[in-house]
Amino acid sequence: MIADDLAIATAGASPQTARPPRPHLDASDPALLPEPSPLDMPEQDFSATPPREWPKRRGPSIPRTAVFLGAALMTAAFAHELYGVLSFVQMTPIQFLFLVLSTLTFAWISIGTLSAALGFLPLFAGEKADTIDVPGADGPISKRNALLFPVYHEDPARISGTISAVVEELGSLGKAAHFDIFILSDTRGADEGMREEAVYAELARALSGETRVYYRRRIENTARKAGNIKDWVERFGGAYESFVIFDGDSIMSGVALVRLARAMEADPSAGLIQTVPKLIGGTTLLQRLMQFAANIYGPAMSAGLAFWSRDQGNYWGHNAIIRTRAFAGSAGLPHLPGPPPFGGHIMSHDFVEAMLLQRTGWGVHMAPSIEGSFESMPPALTDLIVRDRRWSQGNIQHLALLFRRGVPVMGRLHLAMGALAYIVSAIWAASLAVGLVLALQGQQLLPSYFTDSKTLFPIWPMIDPGAAMRLFLATMAVVLLPKALGLVLELKRAQRARELFGMPRAIAGVATETVFSMLLAPIMMMTQTASVLQIFFGRDAGWKVQRRDGATMELGEAIRFHWRHMLVGVVVTIVCWETSPGLLVWMAPVVLGLVLSGPLNWLTSQTAGPAMTVVLSTPVDRSPSSIELRTLRHTQIWRDRLASAADEPRKELATAA
Repeated sequence: MIADDLAIATAGASPQTARPPRPHLDASDPALLPEPSPLDMPEQDFSATPPREWPKRRGPSIPRTAVFLGAALMTAAFAHELYGVLSFVQMTPIQFLFLVLSTLTFAWISIGTLSAALGFLPLFAGEKADTIDVPGADGPISKRNALLFPVYHEDPARISGTISAVVEELGSLGKAAHFDIFILSDTRGADEGMREEAVYAELARALSGETRVYYRRRIENTARKAGNIKDWVERFGGAYESFVIFDGDSIMSGVALVRLARAMEADPSAGLIQTVPKLIGGTTLLQRLMQFAANIYGPAMSAGLAFWSRDQGNYWGHNAIIRTRAFAGSAGLPHLPGPPPFGGHIMSHDFVEAMLLQRTGWGVHMAPSIEGSFESMPPALTDLIVRDRRWSQGNIQHLALLFRRGVPVMGRLHLAMGALAYIVSAIWAASLAVGLVLALQGQQLLPSYFTDSKTLFPIWPMIDPGAAMRLFLATMAVVLLPKALGLVLELKRAQRARELFGMPRAIAGVATETVFSMLLAPIMMMTQTASVLQIFFGRDAGWKVQRRDGATMELGEAIRFHWRHMLVGVVVTIVCWETSPGLLVWMAPVVLGLVLSGPLNWLTSQTAGPAMTVVLSTPVDRSPSSIELRTLRHTQIWRDRLASAADEPRKELATAA
């Protein structure tokens, strides 16, 4: 019967011809679900007195103080030097504005750089950066766990291939029976939902001898992904000690899942353990660049974040294990007053859920040392910008929670940093605009050599070239230090692995990625600035389907998407040239990225050539993990299976004709 449904659904039959309407909570067949095990998940009330926090196992964070105090001192030094460059005699209001904007931008960069430097130290010494003890995968598991796959118009063959590979790995460890799998669908449309249901029903049948696979498609996708997870908690969460959330493009090895489950059982105060997924599977130039940056520079960044966050860390929405009862009792998201983009359902739920767990004393941990956690990147810059627009709204929405009663200090910090990650682009853009105005002002206005007070000698407005150069070199050092630290770690790894071309490949990769990142940075600055302005003017981003797989982009399409950015780049180039050719040299990285934004989008959306593939390869590219290979194999099996099922009705019709 299920196989027949698969053939009918993949051939495009309407749901009415397949089975009668279902008057219940879901649009899918209730036979594909287990018996309910309800668990209450109340909405959290910030006006109420928060529960008394449990005593933390770790004391005050010296690393946290080092990062933020060090960033404050570096920023103060930067502001002092810039003040010396700008104030010839008396600072003007526009110079003061430039000073403030530039200092804020530098402060943000310095926090990230010091965090990476802090994370570099234990990694270089060969130590782990985990904030919780993570046992091996060879011990027993005593509790039941759920693996949740929230889907929204995802490719059923890819999801089925991922699940099949995960179950196969868990089976090889003898642990598959400890994990139940739930596919939680928010896909819209009866026809597409019916096809999806038929595929996952067949998946459940195929894996029935190894583990239990359940499927549910909601009638209403209230509160999006967060509401999808809440629905599962309230209906089935009572049967499971913990659950792991997968994203539509993420995979996790059996060893990683078993280690997470055992770590959760071993530490009763842990509410959430976040892995650090590595980027894999990219074929376009943009994906290769992002994978290289994340896998080479990312370890120091994530280790630093874990080092100073301790057991009050953050959550990225997937590839993490969560204690079910802690989540149900602490993380019910409030409904914010007012319309979107600031009101309504919370979009970026993960940061808020981590804060709510901290608020009630549960440990929120990071475990960067766990291998076997992966995800992928959007194939083109256009797709990245679309996703980034939604993320910017979700993070800026968090500003409404910053000063609510009972929000812990670290929770406020993570929420503020998430919002600032986007607002700082607008600050950077404003500082560039003010800097141009200053340059024009200096070119057009005659200097005043005498003040209003009586003086015998003129006052010459002279810039100290030494101070300006010191400021430039110090800024570049702060910006490039995380890349340098990542390169050092990669060179050490390559030397330990005795890779023949490890050193030249790593150096060439960092140089290539640095050039592209400099060109792409002003494009992201412009798009994020536009997003921030749209959000503050009340424009909602909505919830669009995420494109996972690459599709060739035409050059004309890329230019139409970026014509505004290119126009801004041309205008700024003309202004700089007319003002001073030297100014154009200083602004070259910014204006070049903007002028070439359309061609850059087109170029980076193409499949990376052999040379770029080699130069930007990462260790996980050169030696793919078993879970990645199994996922690719099972995904292809399911694609062939679905294609064969879709052909059957056509063959029968042709025979009858």
